[in-house]
Amino acid sequence: MDQASKHAHSEASVKIFLYVWFWLLALTGVEVFLGYEHLEVKLMLVLLMGLSVIKASLIISYFMHLRYERRSMALTLMPALVIVVTLMFMLFPDSFRLLQMRPR
Repeated sequence: MDQASKHAHSEASVKIFLYVWFWLLALTGVEVFLGYEHLEVKLMLVLLMGLSVIKASLIISYFMHLRYERRSMALTLMPALVIVVTLMFMLFPDSFRLLQMRPR
């Protein structure tokens, strides 16, 4: 095991992982609760996407250990994040079109 790997694992303790896991569980509970609420579609999408981005950042930071990596490693992943977010916003109009095509 190299020095960087030992350093990363020494900084991440079980307590931190349990704390992050609890918040992921709580955010998932909020998402499920929002799924049963009758909110406007646009508001629901904004809330659920916002919560999903927060959850993804927690998972990437702690469970994929990027929080303890060098900054250059994280910066190499930023273009992929930008591409994914751009593609999601390009596909959102299709979801609204499908909602309008739904038989009533």
